[in-house]
Amino acid sequence: MERRLLLVFALTFLVIVLFQPLLKKYYPQPPATQTQPQAQTQAPALPAANTAEVERPKSPGYAAVATKQASTESETVVENDLYRVTFTNRGGQVKSWILKKFKDDKGSPLELVNKTAAERYGYPLSLWTYDESLRNQLSSALYVTSSSGTLTAPAELTFEYAAPDISVHKVLRFDHTYVVQVETSVTSKGGAIPAFPAWPAGFGDEISPAGYATSRLDYQINRDIKRLAIKSVSGGNTVPGPFNWAGAVDQYFAAVFIPDDPATAVAVTLRNSIDIPKDAKSNTPETTKADVLGAAVGNPQSPTLERLYVGPKQLHTLETVVVPTIADAPPDLRGLVNFGFFGVIARPLFLWLQWTFKYVGNWGWAIVIQTLIINLALLPLRITSMKSALKMQKIQPQMNAIKEKYKKYGMRDPRRQEMNTEIGALMKTQGVSPVGGCLPMLIQMPFLFAYYAMLGSALDLRQASWLWIKDLSSADPYLILPVLIIITGLATQRMTPQAGMDPSQQKMLNVMMPVMFGFISYRLAAGLCLYWVEGSIIAIVQQAIMNRTSLGREMREIALKRARKKEKK
Repeated sequence: MERRLLLVFALTFLVIVLFQPLLKKYYPQPPATQTQPQAQTQAPALPAANTAEVERPKSPGYAAVATKQASTESETVVENDLYRVTFTNRGGQVKSWILKKFKDDKGSPLELVNKTAAERYGYPLSLWTYDESLRNQLSSALYVTSSSGTLTAPAELTFEYAAPDISVHKVLRFDHTYVVQVETSVTSKGGAIPAFPAWPAGFGDEISPAGYATSRLDYQINRDIKRLAIKSVSGGNTVPGPFNWAGAVDQYFAAVFIPDDPATAVAVTLRNSIDIPKDAKSNTPETTKADVLGAAVGNPQSPTLERLYVGPKQLHTLETVVVPTIADAPPDLRGLVNFGFFGVIARPLFLWLQWTFKYVGNWGWAIVIQTLIINLALLPLRITSMKSALKMQKIQPQMNAIKEKYKKYGMRDPRRQEMNTEIGALMKTQGVSPVGGCLPMLIQMPFLFAYYAMLGSALDLRQASWLWIKDLSSADPYLILPVLIIITGLATQRMTPQAGMDPSQQKMLNVMMPVMFGFISYRLAAGLCLYWVEGSIIAIVQQAIMNRTSLGREMREIALKRARKKEKK
């Protein structure tokens, strides 16, 4: 029973690792449409209250707009202690958005603009319109800008452009945080048209197929948070509000729009594909397709007034960003950190881990200390489980005798129920609980799953080093921890009492389960593997101590007697 239960837990964990999206809270998705490149999408019909066509009748009193555009392209840099943003007046958009406090894989300041994708599908803070020709015009025009050179936040930057029948006004305000205030308006023939500020094409930290696969479009409506994976996103689809916030995210960073008036906001989902190297660290020319996600959010009635958060998905940072609340929703961006199905455990674990890090100064050692405390707290449950396993092994011959007595009856025979009654009475007499071995394990498993979810969302562990490991959020490059998982698993199986199992099955499981666990952990975050290995070592120590107790010695003697009897046979 114990072995079968362990096998069930192992297979359950494998399913959770391989099919993590199944454990997440799903919500109704936008109607699926055929995915097309952004430049080819057709304008979907907005709700009646939000409909705004590009071609409008001239408004009363309309007069042709005087042309206003720059003669040459220029750049303006805005920076504070957190970022350095480079704007071009061509399209009034962002060419570079560098986060100063984060590094890329080469050790350089992190560039959040995915330049390969942006060159094809649009740069950040370009204006997205349903009319493709107008969209291209707004992105290629030379805007008149209020400043050039380098500005230090707090600062304000204005872009203006006017041509016959079209007028564009864009104002950006910067402070000392990751938040930028955005104000845009586009009029055509005297009437407002929907033109939404956009983050169109993913993030610069996405350099591998696995990195692109973490992309999502997230948005919050009241207290509900929608998380759209790549396969659920249709390019050019319109999602009506209200929104507390909406935008594009990947595993560690986000670009989300926060409308000043959530009730009037709509979002357009953007999905396109690019060719990327299969292995970014090698010089091989082999490429593969990857999807890049983006979002455009604004007021279809124009003008759009909103804020844009571009930065890390750090819990303490996100909780400082004030969001207009709807229906008692969280008043900040904490929902961007997805702790998954076990969030009720994962979030406190992460806050505790942060607190521990403040004192030890290293995330690896913080995990070691936290793992030790968790296992000590679970020690009474483990002792109960071990005692139950030993007692179960002790009465195994009597249980087998009872099963043999009823073996002649079919599974549907009512007399089979008498067998269960006799076994239950035997266990009660010997003080063995039928759930004594299961319940402690059921309590321990959520901690492992919560740790898995927490480490997948914790930006703090990105590029955090510990001993030979350079990044606790990535797999162990030398596979030391997965190998230790296999070794400790084999030791645990060998030391744990076997509750009456066929010897051939027992030998197979003693090898198969540790190897399967090692295979599962092969690509898991090193931080999770560290938690796993340390927990296994502690369990081995506890089992060794338990085996030296009077009950443990008695069970070893019984096991030796059974082995000698089998040899004689």
